[in-house]
Amino acid sequence: MYNSFRKKIFGGDNVVNLSDVRYLPRWIILIIDIIILVISLFLSTYIIEKITQKEFIYHEDKSVVFAFIILVNTIFMYLFKTYAGIIRHSTFIDLFKLLISCFCTMFVVATINMTYFWVTGGKFILTPYLVLYFVISFMGLFLFRLYVKEFFHIVREYRRSALKKRILVLGIDEQSIAIARAILDNPNLPYQVVGFLTQRTDSKRASLLGKPIYAKEKIETSTKDDLVIDGIIIVKEMMAKDEMNSWVNLFLEKDLNVFKAPSVQKLRDSDLGGSIRNLQIEDLLNRKPIKIENEEVKSRHYGKTVLVTGGAGSIGSEIVRQVAQFTPSLIVVLDQAETPLYDIELEMKEKFPHIRFKFVLADVSNMNRVETLFQTYNFSMVYHAAAYKHVPLVEENPHEAISVNILGSKNIAMLSSKYHVNRFVMVSTDKAVNPTNVMGASKRAAELFVQSLQNVEGNRTKFITTRFGNVLGSNGSVIPHFKKQIEAGGPVTITHPDIVRYFMTIPEACELVLQAGTMGHGGEIFVFDMGEPVKILDLARRMIKLSGFEPEIDIKIIYTGLRPGEKLYEELLSDNAKTLPTHNDKIMISKDPIMEFNEIDGLINLIGEASVVRDKVDVVKILKNIVPEFRSNNSIYEALDK
Repeated sequence: MYNSFRKKIFGGDNVVNLSDVRYLPRWIILIIDIIILVISLFLSTYIIEKITQKEFIYHEDKSVVFAFIILVNTIFMYLFKTYAGIIRHSTFIDLFKLLISCFCTMFVVATINMTYFWVTGGKFILTPYLVLYFVISFMGLFLFRLYVKEFFHIVREYRRSALKKRILVLGIDEQSIAIARAILDNPNLPYQVVGFLTQRTDSKRASLLGKPIYAKEKIETSTKDDLVIDGIIIVKEMMAKDEMNSWVNLFLEKDLNVFKAPSVQKLRDSDLGGSIRNLQIEDLLNRKPIKIENEEVKSRHYGKTVLVTGGAGSIGSEIVRQVAQFTPSLIVVLDQAETPLYDIELEMKEKFPHIRFKFVLADVSNMNRVETLFQTYNFSMVYHAAAYKHVPLVEENPHEAISVNILGSKNIAMLSSKYHVNRFVMVSTDKAVNPTNVMGASKRAAELFVQSLQNVEGNRTKFITTRFGNVLGSNGSVIPHFKKQIEAGGPVTITHPDIVRYFMTIPEACELVLQAGTMGHGGEIFVFDMGEPVKILDLARRMIKLSGFEPEIDIKIIYTGLRPGEKLYEELLSDNAKTLPTHNDKIMISKDPIMEFNEIDGLINLIGEASVVRDKVDVVKILKNIVPEFRSNNSIYEALDK
């Protein structure tokens, strides 16, 4: 390392990076120590002369005495290797070596001085001078090491801070202070806390952890350059959705990065760096989850046998995860997608090794195949989440929608009634309300059939339907699609600038399903209060800004036109539906028109036959007879509505 240092000096490159100087050679440290000893001698001489006003060296040649003291001190520094350590990593052991070497020097010189006195009757040096030299030399050697250690610490921290993101912590509560302290105590994190931010206006002159507190107006009236910060860290759990959206809008307007930190309850120093992440659009769309009556839900599943169709999909797999927490005797997971089914099998066996699972590769439209499951297992609960849901694909292939969404639902519902399953819960969609596409209409037809079974003579099964909007992060949903487009540098594609959608998280959706399965008495369609709809254009813009880019400048947004069957906004309730409240203010019962079993069963048998032998236009024509409110939009089937 010394050679590389010399190369820097003498090789033409006169810029020396202090971080490259790892340590100095030992002989240089020893020379510096000897220089400190010489300075200590002269300083001791000056002080003793001022105090005593008389001679303190009785030898005719002072230089001999000085050289003798330096020689003895150097010998002891060599013996104790006081120069051998890396100075900026000095420890108490190094300090103790210095103390011993200086003390031994004083002791040996004093002993020789006394021996000289006993032999000749006179001293060659004043004893108090030795004590003063001992103190000054030790302090000089110690301070040299202390200053070098602190100097390298300051340089190291300066270099680290230059590479760190300068951030403000949002909030001055205990949670925010704990997060800030954890960041400050961990020098390896790529963040430097430079202050706190609050809505309060009475904290301008106060400080926390030695950092200033800024009011919200400071951010509002300043630019990013004025603030000299890179971003903000927020604790998401501490704020309501509206409050967080307000803050994030302000931060994005100022081009500040927004980071999310875990709550103190989830905080562990070992993984704090991995826990602080860029705020995601899902964090802004999340709402407080539904409060499940866990005891009631648990009693409904504990020790029971449960079937989940579509169990490898986004919703079905989350239902499996949540049901497994209630210790059922068996969960049968059915899906026709081989790879996702295998993935959920590996996950469940790892997370719930004490739960018995059965993973079945099958199609719900195959009546004989699924009936063997009902014959083999005494199901108490059936969650029917199997369905084709991608609007453009189903619009182009209506036969498959009839086969899976309608006939598959009929099969599972009929078998549930036949084998006296206690409860059947079907997962539906807001696209079933006043449908404009085949997918939504097929789900509405399935709803009608499931509801009709409730009043069939001899039926003992409670048939329950849940209906909700888009789920965040589900397979094929818009948010993962936008993320991929942003990561690829754009453009972000939107079908129409005015299109809006409702959003909820996958766990929320599945909590609704479990809650409905518990609270339903049979024949209901449960709908969820999904809050305000989100404009997809605003969603895309915020995702781009949260990713650190500027919409239309760094990432372009282009409009591709509405896809076949797509509409600008979704509805949770039909126009002529009435709602009834439940004990959960986030869940309502939709009183949609119903059909008698014989009528809907005959129509479904008819469309089932048509899906095998006729073209897709004929199939959709029958589907429109089943669902009269079905009006195609931006589709070849619009002609059927005229």
